[in-house]
Amino acid sequence: MAKLINLRPFKEFLQSGSAGGIILIICVIVSLIIANTGAGSGLEALLASELGYHFGNIHLKYSLLIWINDGLMAIFFLMVGLEIKRELVEGELSSLKKAALPIFAALGGVIVPAVIFSIFNKNTPTAGGWGIPMATDIAFAIAIITMLGKKVPASLKIFLAALAIVDDLMAILVIAVFYSSDLHYTYLLYAGGIFGVLLIFNKLGVKNLAAYLIPGLFIWYFIHHSGVHATIAGVLTAFAIPTTPDATESPLEKLEHILMTPVNFVIMPVFALANTNIALESSMIQGLTTPLGLGIILGLVVGKPVGITALSWLSVKLGISARPHGAGWLHIIGVGMLGGIGFTMSVFIALLSFAGQDMILSEAKFSILTGSILSGLMGYAMLTWVSKKSAK
Repeated sequence: MAKLINLRPFKEFLQSGSAGGIILIICVIVSLIIANTGAGSGLEALLASELGYHFGNIHLKYSLLIWINDGLMAIFFLMVGLEIKRELVEGELSSLKKAALPIFAALGGVIVPAVIFSIFNKNTPTAGGWGIPMATDIAFAIAIITMLGKKVPASLKIFLAALAIVDDLMAILVIAVFYSSDLHYTYLLYAGGIFGVLLIFNKLGVKNLAAYLIPGLFIWYFIHHSGVHATIAGVLTAFAIPTTPDATESPLEKLEHILMTPVNFVIMPVFALANTNIALESSMIQGLTTPLGLGIILGLVVGKPVGITALSWLSVKLGISARPHGAGWLHIIGVGMLGGIGFTMSVFIALLSFAGQDMILSEAKFSILTGSILSGLMGYAMLTWVSKKSAK
Protein backbone atom coordinates (compact mmCIF):
# COMPACT_ATOMS: atom_id res chain seq x y z
CA MET A 1 0.00 0.00 0.00
CA ALA A 2 1.38 3.40 -0.98
CA LYS A 3 2.47 5.61 1.87
CA LEU A 4 0.06 8.48 2.49
CA ILE A 5 1.34 12.02 1.95
CA ASN A 6 2.06 13.80 5.23
CA LEU A 7 -0.19 16.87 5.19
CA ARG A 8 0.76 18.03 8.68
CA PRO A 9 3.40 20.60 7.57
CA PHE A 10 0.91 22.08 5.11
CA LYS A 11 -1.80 22.34 7.77
CA GLU A 12 0.64 23.90 10.24
CA PHE A 13 1.62 26.48 7.61
CA LEU A 14 -2.01 27.43 6.92
CA GLN A 15 -2.65 27.79 10.66
CA SER A 16 0.41 29.97 11.23
CA GLY A 17 0.10 33.74 11.60
CA SER A 18 2.40 34.40 8.67
CA ALA A 19 0.66 32.17 6.09
CA GLY A 20 -1.70 34.87 4.82
CA GLY A 21 1.11 37.37 4.35
CA ILE A 22 3.32 34.84 2.55
CA ILE A 23 0.50 33.90 0.16
CA LEU A 24 -0.14 37.60 -0.42
CA ILE A 25 3.53 38.11 -1.35
CA ILE A 26 3.33 35.14 -3.77
CA CYS A 27 0.22 36.63 -5.42
CA VAL A 28 1.95 40.00 -5.84
CA ILE A 29 4.86 38.25 -7.62
CA VAL A 30 2.49 36.14 -9.77
CA SER A 31 0.50 39.24 -10.75
CA LEU A 32 3.70 41.08 -11.76
CA ILE A 33 4.82 38.08 -13.82
CA ILE A 34 1.44 37.83 -15.60
CA ALA A 35 1.41 41.58 -16.33
CA ASN A 36 4.84 41.37 -17.96
CA THR A 37 4.13 38.38 -20.19
CA GLY A 38 1.69 37.69 -23.01
CA ALA A 39 -0.96 36.80 -20.43
CA GLY A 40 -1.18 40.40 -19.20
CA SER A 41 -3.75 41.49 -21.80
CA GLY A 42 -5.85 38.41 -21.03
CA LEU A 43 -5.96 39.31 -17.32
CA GLU A 44 -6.97 42.89 -18.15
CA ALA A 45 -9.76 41.64 -20.41
CA LEU A 46 -10.98 39.28 -17.68
CA LEU A 47 -11.01 42.09 -15.09
CA ALA A 48 -12.92 44.35 -17.50
CA SER A 49 -15.64 41.74 -18.17
CA GLU A 50 -18.99 42.63 -16.60
CA LEU A 51 -20.96 40.53 -14.14
CA GLY A 52 -24.37 41.02 -12.55
CA TYR A 53 -27.60 42.51 -13.83
CA HIS A 54 -29.37 45.82 -14.39
CA PHE A 55 -33.13 45.81 -13.88
CA GLY A 56 -35.16 49.01 -13.70
CA ASN A 57 -33.74 51.22 -10.96
CA ILE A 58 -31.63 48.37 -9.57
CA HIS A 59 -28.12 48.52 -10.99
CA LEU A 60 -25.82 45.65 -10.05
CA LYS A 61 -23.83 45.12 -13.24
CA TYR A 62 -20.15 45.99 -12.87
CA SER A 63 -16.76 44.88 -14.12
CA LEU A 64 -15.03 42.07 -12.29
CA LEU A 65 -12.43 44.59 -11.05
CA ILE A 66 -15.14 46.74 -9.43
CA TRP A 67 -16.70 43.68 -7.81
CA ILE A 68 -13.27 42.86 -6.34
CA ASN A 69 -12.41 46.38 -5.18
CA ASP A 70 -15.88 47.42 -3.99
CA GLY A 71 -17.48 44.05 -3.19
CA LEU A 72 -14.83 41.65 -1.91
CA MET A 73 -12.96 44.47 -0.18
CA ALA A 74 -16.15 45.35 1.71
CA ILE A 75 -15.83 41.90 3.31
CA PHE A 76 -12.19 42.69 4.12
CA PHE A 77 -13.31 45.93 5.79
CA LEU A 78 -16.03 43.99 7.61
CA MET A 79 -13.31 41.89 9.24
CA VAL A 80 -11.19 44.98 9.96
CA GLY A 81 -14.26 46.56 11.59
CA LEU A 82 -14.79 43.44 13.71
CA GLU A 83 -11.14 43.57 14.84
CA ILE A 84 -11.41 47.26 15.71
CA LYS A 85 -14.60 46.74 17.73
CA ARG A 86 -13.17 43.70 19.56
CA GLU A 87 -10.06 45.67 20.51
CA LEU A 88 -12.27 48.56 21.71
CA VAL A 89 -14.34 46.25 23.90
CA GLU A 90 -11.79 43.84 25.34
CA GLY A 91 -8.39 44.29 23.74
CA GLU A 92 -5.54 46.77 23.41
CA LEU A 93 -7.94 49.69 22.85
CA SER A 94 -10.36 48.88 25.71
CA SER A 95 -9.09 51.60 28.05
CA LEU A 96 -7.45 54.98 27.57
CA LYS A 97 -4.20 53.77 29.14
CA LYS A 98 -4.09 50.66 26.93
CA ALA A 99 -5.09 52.49 23.78
CA ALA A 100 -2.87 55.54 24.23
CA LEU A 101 0.38 54.15 22.81
CA PRO A 102 -1.00 52.54 19.59
CA ILE A 103 -3.29 55.56 19.07
CA PHE A 104 -0.44 58.06 19.38
CA ALA A 105 1.81 55.82 17.27
CA ALA A 106 -0.83 55.47 14.55
CA LEU A 107 -1.51 59.21 14.61
CA GLY A 108 2.17 59.92 14.03
CA GLY A 109 2.29 57.24 11.35
CA VAL A 110 -0.59 58.93 9.53
CA ILE A 111 0.35 62.61 9.85
CA VAL A 112 4.08 62.54 9.04
CA PRO A 113 3.81 60.47 5.80
CA ALA A 114 0.91 62.65 4.59
CA VAL A 115 2.94 65.81 5.29
CA ILE A 116 6.00 64.40 3.47
CA PHE A 117 3.87 63.48 0.44
CA SER A 118 2.19 66.90 0.44
CA ILE A 119 5.54 68.72 0.57
CA PHE A 120 6.75 66.90 -2.55
CA ASN A 121 3.45 67.11 -4.42
CA LYS A 122 2.24 70.61 -3.52
CA ASN A 123 0.51 72.31 -6.48
CA THR A 124 0.96 69.25 -8.74
CA PRO A 125 -1.67 67.07 -10.48
CA THR A 126 -0.83 64.25 -8.02
CA ALA A 127 -1.42 66.30 -4.84
CA GLY A 128 -4.68 64.42 -4.21
CA GLY A 129 -2.77 61.22 -3.42
CA TRP A 130 -1.66 62.46 0.02
CA GLY A 131 -3.52 59.59 1.71
CA ILE A 132 -1.51 56.87 -0.07
CA PRO A 133 1.48 56.58 2.33
CA MET A 134 -0.71 56.82 5.45
CA ALA A 135 -1.82 53.19 5.60
CA THR A 136 -0.21 50.07 7.09
CA ASP A 137 -0.92 46.63 5.61
CA ILE A 138 -1.86 44.48 8.62
CA ALA A 139 -1.31 41.13 6.88
CA PHE A 140 2.19 41.88 5.55
CA ALA A 141 3.39 43.61 8.72
CA ILE A 142 2.12 40.88 11.05
CA ALA A 143 3.50 38.18 8.72
CA ILE A 144 7.00 39.63 8.93
CA ILE A 145 7.02 40.14 12.70
CA THR A 146 5.63 36.59 13.11
CA MET A 147 8.55 35.26 11.03
CA LEU A 148 10.87 36.73 13.67
CA GLY A 149 9.34 34.39 16.27
CA LYS A 150 10.93 34.67 19.71
CA LYS A 151 13.48 37.20 18.48
CA VAL A 152 11.04 39.94 19.48
CA PRO A 153 8.93 40.33 22.66
CA ALA A 154 5.38 38.97 22.33
CA SER A 155 4.07 42.37 23.46
CA LEU A 156 5.57 43.94 20.35
CA LYS A 157 3.35 41.89 18.02
CA ILE A 158 0.28 42.98 20.02
CA PHE A 159 1.44 46.61 19.80
CA LEU A 160 1.93 46.33 16.02
CA ALA A 161 -1.49 44.71 15.57
CA ALA A 162 -3.22 47.42 17.64
CA LEU A 163 -1.25 50.13 15.82
CA ALA A 164 -2.24 48.70 12.42
CA ILE A 165 -5.90 48.45 13.47
CA VAL A 166 -6.01 52.11 14.61
CA ASP A 167 -4.13 53.03 11.43
CA ASP A 168 -6.80 51.25 9.36
CA LEU A 169 -9.58 53.05 11.25
CA MET A 170 -7.96 56.38 10.40
CA ALA A 171 -7.54 55.31 6.77
CA ILE A 172 -11.23 54.33 6.66
CA LEU A 173 -12.21 57.79 7.94
CA VAL A 174 -9.95 59.43 5.36
CA ILE A 175 -11.54 57.38 2.57
CA ALA A 176 -15.05 58.24 3.77
CA VAL A 177 -14.38 61.99 4.13
CA PHE A 178 -11.82 62.84 1.44
CA TYR A 179 -12.11 60.14 -1.24
CA SER A 180 -15.86 60.16 -1.81
CA SER A 181 -17.60 62.41 -4.34
CA ASP A 182 -20.99 63.33 -5.84
CA LEU A 183 -22.86 62.45 -2.67
CA HIS A 184 -26.48 61.33 -2.99
CA TYR A 185 -27.96 62.02 0.42
CA THR A 186 -31.15 60.00 -0.13
CA TYR A 187 -29.11 56.81 -0.45
CA LEU A 188 -27.08 57.81 2.60
CA LEU A 189 -30.31 58.27 4.58
CA TYR A 190 -31.49 54.80 3.51
CA ALA A 191 -28.15 53.31 4.61
CA GLY A 192 -28.23 55.29 7.87
CA GLY A 193 -31.76 54.09 8.59
CA ILE A 194 -30.79 50.43 8.12
CA PHE A 195 -27.69 50.95 10.28
CA GLY A 196 -29.97 52.40 12.97
CA VAL A 197 -32.12 49.25 12.81
CA LEU A 198 -28.98 47.11 13.28
CA LEU A 199 -28.06 49.15 16.37
CA ILE A 200 -31.57 48.49 17.74
CA PHE A 201 -31.09 44.76 17.07
CA ASN A 202 -27.84 44.98 19.05
CA LYS A 203 -29.58 46.76 21.93
CA LEU A 204 -32.35 44.15 21.96
CA GLY A 205 -29.78 41.36 22.20
CA VAL A 206 -30.41 39.83 18.76
CA LYS A 207 -27.54 37.38 18.17
CA ASN A 208 -28.46 35.80 14.82
CA LEU A 209 -25.74 36.88 12.38
CA ALA A 210 -28.18 36.79 9.45
CA ALA A 211 -30.13 39.61 11.09
CA TYR A 212 -27.05 41.81 10.64
CA LEU A 213 -25.46 40.49 7.45
CA ILE A 214 -28.55 40.54 5.22
CA PRO A 215 -29.38 44.19 6.06
CA GLY A 216 -25.63 44.82 5.68
CA LEU A 217 -25.94 43.87 2.00
CA PHE A 218 -28.55 46.60 1.58
CA ILE A 219 -26.29 49.07 3.39
CA TRP A 220 -23.57 48.16 0.88
CA TYR A 221 -25.95 48.73 -2.05
CA PHE A 222 -27.14 52.14 -0.86
CA ILE A 223 -23.68 53.37 0.13
CA HIS A 224 -22.28 52.16 -3.21
CA HIS A 225 -24.83 54.38 -4.97
CA SER A 226 -24.42 57.30 -2.55
CA GLY A 227 -20.92 58.37 -3.64
CA VAL A 228 -19.24 57.25 -0.40
CA HIS A 229 -16.98 54.27 -1.03
CA ALA A 230 -18.94 51.05 -0.56
CA THR A 231 -16.34 49.37 1.65
CA ILE A 232 -17.48 51.64 4.51
CA ALA A 233 -20.59 49.44 4.65
CA GLY A 234 -18.45 46.59 5.97
CA VAL A 235 -17.23 48.71 8.89
CA LEU A 236 -20.73 49.97 9.78
CA THR A 237 -22.11 46.42 9.76
CA ALA A 238 -19.23 45.22 11.93
CA PHE A 239 -19.78 47.95 14.53
CA ALA A 240 -23.42 46.88 14.93
CA ILE A 241 -22.67 43.19 15.57
CA PRO A 242 -22.80 42.36 19.30
CA THR A 243 -19.83 41.20 21.34
CA THR A 244 -19.06 40.46 24.99
CA PRO A 245 -16.17 41.51 27.24
CA ASP A 246 -15.79 37.97 28.67
CA ALA A 247 -14.53 34.65 27.29
CA THR A 248 -17.93 33.63 25.89
CA GLU A 249 -17.86 33.45 22.10
CA SER A 250 -20.00 36.32 20.85
CA PRO A 251 -21.58 36.75 17.38
CA LEU A 252 -18.74 39.18 16.57
CA GLU A 253 -16.02 36.68 17.45
CA LYS A 254 -17.88 33.88 15.67
CA LEU A 255 -18.08 35.93 12.46
CA GLU A 256 -14.44 37.00 12.80
CA HIS A 257 -13.37 33.34 12.96
CA ILE A 258 -15.56 32.53 9.93
CA LEU A 259 -14.07 35.38 7.88
CA MET A 260 -10.41 34.88 8.85
CA THR A 261 -9.70 32.12 6.32
CA PRO A 262 -11.55 33.51 3.26
CA VAL A 263 -10.17 37.02 3.83
CA ASN A 264 -6.55 35.91 4.31
CA PHE A 265 -6.49 33.14 1.72
CA VAL A 266 -8.98 34.32 -0.93
CA ILE A 267 -10.01 37.97 -0.78
CA MET A 268 -6.64 39.64 -0.16
CA PRO A 269 -4.75 37.37 -2.60
CA VAL A 270 -7.41 38.04 -5.27
CA PHE A 271 -7.11 41.78 -4.60
CA ALA A 272 -3.33 41.52 -4.98
CA LEU A 273 -3.64 39.54 -8.23
CA ALA A 274 -6.10 42.05 -9.68
CA ASN A 275 -4.34 45.24 -8.62
CA THR A 276 -0.60 44.54 -8.87
CA ASN A 277 -0.73 43.75 -12.57
CA ILE A 278 1.83 46.45 -13.40
CA ALA A 279 3.50 46.22 -16.80
CA LEU A 280 7.00 47.33 -15.84
CA GLU A 281 8.53 49.99 -18.06
CA SER A 282 11.83 51.86 -17.91
CA SER A 283 9.89 55.09 -17.32
CA MET A 284 8.66 53.68 -13.99
CA ILE A 285 12.20 53.63 -12.63
CA GLN A 286 12.38 57.33 -13.48
CA GLY A 287 8.94 57.70 -11.89
CA LEU A 288 10.42 56.75 -8.52
CA THR A 289 12.20 60.12 -8.46
CA THR A 290 9.15 62.19 -9.48
CA PRO A 291 7.21 64.12 -6.80
CA LEU A 292 4.65 61.27 -6.75
CA GLY A 293 7.27 58.52 -6.38
CA LEU A 294 9.36 60.38 -3.78
CA GLY A 295 6.26 61.37 -1.81
CA ILE A 296 5.06 57.77 -1.59
CA ILE A 297 8.43 56.09 -0.98
CA LEU A 298 9.76 58.62 1.55
CA GLY A 299 6.34 58.78 3.19
CA LEU A 300 6.41 55.02 3.77
CA VAL A 301 10.13 54.44 4.39
CA VAL A 302 10.90 57.60 6.40
CA GLY A 303 7.58 59.11 7.44
CA LYS A 304 6.13 55.98 9.02
CA PRO A 305 9.02 55.11 11.40
CA VAL A 306 9.66 58.78 12.27
CA GLY A 307 5.98 59.49 12.98
CA ILE A 308 5.34 56.26 14.90
CA THR A 309 8.51 56.55 17.01
CA ALA A 310 8.22 60.29 17.68
CA LEU A 311 4.64 60.27 18.95
CA SER A 312 5.18 57.01 20.88
CA TRP A 313 8.14 58.64 22.64
CA LEU A 314 6.09 61.77 23.35
CA SER A 315 3.17 59.81 24.84
CA VAL A 316 5.54 57.83 27.09
CA LYS A 317 7.43 60.95 28.21
CA LEU A 318 4.14 62.67 29.06
CA GLY A 319 3.18 59.66 31.19
CA ILE A 320 0.09 58.98 29.06
CA SER A 321 1.22 55.49 28.08
CA ALA A 322 4.00 52.95 28.59
CA ARG A 323 6.21 50.98 26.23
CA PRO A 324 5.22 47.36 25.48
CA HIS A 325 6.60 44.96 28.10
CA GLY A 326 10.17 43.91 27.29
CA ALA A 327 10.48 46.29 24.33
CA GLY A 328 13.01 49.09 23.96
CA TRP A 329 13.01 52.12 21.71
CA LEU A 330 14.98 50.28 19.04
CA HIS A 331 12.13 47.75 18.92
CA ILE A 332 9.66 50.63 18.44
CA ILE A 333 11.76 51.99 15.57
CA GLY A 334 11.74 48.52 13.97
CA VAL A 335 7.94 48.32 14.32
CA GLY A 336 7.73 51.80 12.78
CA MET A 337 9.66 50.51 9.78
CA LEU A 338 7.24 47.59 9.40
CA GLY A 339 4.45 50.17 9.57
CA GLY A 340 5.78 51.46 6.25
CA ILE A 341 4.47 48.32 4.52
CA GLY A 342 1.39 49.98 3.06
CA PHE A 343 0.61 47.64 0.22
CA THR A 344 -3.10 46.67 0.32
CA MET A 345 -4.56 49.89 1.79
CA SER A 346 -2.10 52.15 -0.05
CA VAL A 347 -2.95 50.59 -3.44
CA PHE A 348 -6.63 50.88 -2.53
CA ILE A 349 -6.31 54.63 -1.80
CA ALA A 350 -4.23 55.06 -4.98
CA LEU A 351 -7.11 53.52 -6.97
CA LEU A 352 -9.47 56.10 -5.46
CA SER A 353 -6.98 58.96 -5.96
CA PHE A 354 -6.12 58.36 -9.61
CA ALA A 355 -9.12 56.53 -11.06
CA GLY A 356 -8.96 56.65 -14.86
CA GLN A 357 -5.36 57.92 -14.88
CA ASP A 358 -3.66 54.65 -15.83
CA MET A 359 -0.08 55.94 -16.19
CA ILE A 360 -0.11 57.83 -12.90
CA LEU A 361 -1.81 54.88 -11.18
CA SER A 362 0.87 52.47 -12.46
CA GLU A 363 3.64 54.76 -11.17
CA ALA A 364 1.86 55.03 -7.82
CA LYS A 365 1.52 51.22 -7.55
CA PHE A 366 5.18 50.70 -8.44
CA SER A 367 6.25 53.31 -5.86
CA ILE A 368 4.02 51.66 -3.22
CA LEU A 369 5.55 48.28 -4.05
CA THR A 370 9.08 49.71 -3.82
CA GLY A 371 8.43 51.57 -0.56
CA SER A 372 6.70 48.58 1.02
CA ILE A 373 9.52 46.17 0.09
CA LEU A 374 12.15 48.56 1.47
CA SER A 375 10.15 49.05 4.68
CA GLY A 376 9.70 45.31 5.17
CA LEU A 377 13.40 44.55 4.63
CA MET A 378 14.49 47.41 6.90
CA GLY A 379 12.06 46.44 9.66
CA TYR A 380 13.08 42.78 9.56
CA ALA A 381 16.79 43.67 9.56
CA MET A 382 16.35 46.19 12.38
CA LEU A 383 14.45 43.83 14.69
CA THR A 384 16.87 40.97 13.92
CA TRP A 385 19.84 43.23 14.77
CA VAL A 386 18.20 44.40 18.02
CA SER A 387 17.59 40.76 18.98
CA LYS A 388 21.24 39.86 18.40
CA LYS A 389 22.36 42.97 20.24
CA SER A 390 20.17 42.12 23.25
CA ALA A 391 21.46 38.51 23.32
CA LYS A 392 25.08 39.61 23.82
